[in-house]
Amino acid sequence: MSELAPSVMETEAVSILRDLIRIDTTNNGTPETVGEAEAAEYVAASLGDMGYSCERFETAPRREGVLLTIEGTDPEADVLLLHGHLDVVPADPADWTVAPFEAEVVDGMVWGRGAVDMKDTDATIIAVLREWARSGVKPRRTIAVAFTPDEEAGGRLGAHWLVDNRPEFFRGATQAVGEVGGFSVSLNDKRVYLIQTAERGIAWMRLLARGRAGHGSLTNDDNAITELARAVARIGEHTFELELTPTTQRLVREVAAMLGESGSLEDQVVAVSTALGPLIEASMRSSANPTVLRAGYKHNVIPERAEALIDGRYLPGHEAKFIAEIARLAGEKVEVHLEHGDVAIEADFDVPLVARMTEALRTEDPGAITLPYMVPAGTDAKAFSRLGIAGYGFAPLRLPADLNFAAMFHGVDERVPIDALRFGVRVMDTFLRSA
Repeated sequence: MSELAPSVMETEAVSILRDLIRIDTTNNGTPETVGEAEAAEYVAASLGDMGYSCERFETAPRREGVLLTIEGTDPEADVLLLHGHLDVVPADPADWTVAPFEAEVVDGMVWGRGAVDMKDTDATIIAVLREWARSGVKPRRTIAVAFTPDEEAGGRLGAHWLVDNRPEFFRGATQAVGEVGGFSVSLNDKRVYLIQTAERGIAWMRLLARGRAGHGSLTNDDNAITELARAVARIGEHTFELELTPTTQRLVREVAAMLGESGSLEDQVVAVSTALGPLIEASMRSSANPTVLRAGYKHNVIPERAEALIDGRYLPGHEAKFIAEIARLAGEKVEVHLEHGDVAIEADFDVPLVARMTEALRTEDPGAITLPYMVPAGTDAKAFSRLGIAGYGFAPLRLPADLNFAAMFHGVDERVPIDALRFGVRVMDTFLRSA
């Protein structure tokens, strides 16, 4: 099928992606975040023109998203939530090979911030729904569709706002499909599509050390910076215990078998981590990385306080253990304050929804193998889990074996192959019809 001329749906997906990339929706975590209202206007117009009834919602000035519902043919079936976020992380044009917000096509790929996180999936959803409007398709399940702002800053002005203020929109929804899953990796001439069924929890922390202020030329045995530096070094150098949840247990077991690794669990973990890279390696243990240091105001003044920011991520079911370990590493003289937290989640892989994903993939790639994995970061699925909605990541892409896809997320020169995007549109269309 990939050798045939692209369909209208496939062509539109590429065009819509390029349009969305050109709308700069950089989310820098402050009220000055730009572009989400313009992106919401574009999405609502693209779907409204096809007869869909779209609602634009605003969570704060210029922070907007879009909601719509497509009625299914089976009134007994639970509602499926389909979600995508409109914002992107910052990009410095000086670091890029191509301009990050011009959506250039180079080497058969669309380049730009959001090409894989996650405007490609937004474009896929829009293109599929436009095709359904043209052809009169009705899905089996009613589908609630949400395009959200603010995911890249934790979703407080996006998915979490919707859960708090518009819970009625999600009535009847039991499962959700979003980003960071469904992409292929190549193992021993086989293509494995990783379905995201779990996410580590988030604990963004601020360390605070207090000491005695004084002149920089004098002896000081109560220096806040010194105490903070020790704590930051202990946390940054710490390796948390290897612990496999049901998701990673299955992934390691099955991938190790594909690789012919039948040794100890440690040997299997090393083999799988080497084969699949840092995205998978990070899902096998909790982590804490220092990201920001703040202290002092003059070269010859010892400050009274010093601060550090820590990006903490913990495995499902390990929150209390993780927080206790951070407190131990910080030490008695350093305070630990949780600035932002969100839950770890894990869903069952052996469900009909995943079977439908596998069937849809195999219509385009008959040898497709699907396995679960845990994303080490987080998505809007965390917010929707508060309503009892099980979250899955499925944004299908058949990727070249030599493309470092994990590096595309928040990385420089983010890009997606056009052939992979067209493949994903066809798969998503097939999947959503029967999901």
